[in-house]
Amino acid sequence: MINELVTSMVEAGVHFGHQTRKWHPNMKKFILTQKNGIHIINLDETEKCLEKAAKFLSGLAAKNKKILFVGCKRQAQEAVKEAAEATGQYYVNFRWLGGMLTNMSTIKKSIARLEYLENLSSQPEYKSMSKKELAALSREREKLLRNLQGIRNMGGAPDALVAIGADHEDIAIREAHILGIPVVVLTDTNADPDSVDYPIPGNDDAVRSIRLILKFLVEEIKKARPVSAA
Repeated sequence: MINELVTSMVEAGVHFGHQTRKWHPNMKKFILTQKNGIHIINLDETEKCLEKAAKFLSGLAAKNKKILFVGCKRQAQEAVKEAAEATGQYYVNFRWLGGMLTNMSTIKKSIARLEYLENLSSQPEYKSMSKKELAALSREREKLLRNLQGIRNMGGAPDALVAIGADHEDIAIREAHILGIPVVVLTDTNADPDSVDYPIPGNDDAVRSIRLILKFLVEEIKKARPVSAA
């Protein structure tokens, strides 16, 4: 099983890190070698970290806890959404708004605003609005939907956060730390693995790499979910 997983990771390019000049020294323990100016990640270490992270998330899933998937870089957006939907969890995949975790009251107001705009046609003031006003409100609704769709029903802070890219999602990770929320992060060679609770050393820029890591986590989470939550 381990050999099959490592083989799949090689095929997906999980082992390719960043240029050696962009590395973070704390990633040294996860780096196997370098080739053509690129760090090569030790996939045996990746497999160990992936198993550890999956065990943690499975434990939460077994208790019906909330997990928030975060990945706003283009390569991660669709995979993050699919992972959250496959596990009945939550996601942010377009833009992390500052305070999404640490200022939930403001986020709840934005969600309420979204719901108002979605039901605007049934509001008494709708008929008196001009085409220009309606067009502006429609644009506002689309913007709120992109930012909040994945968390509109979360109903409070999650019990864990899964992020793609420790450097790209640093604001989300910092907010989680402030609230004591554990974070699982696909961490490339240019980021500090010691800044997250469950780092998974691997390529966070390639779509196939991101999808493979998330697929493994999703499968383990789904196995652990109570039958009633399926």
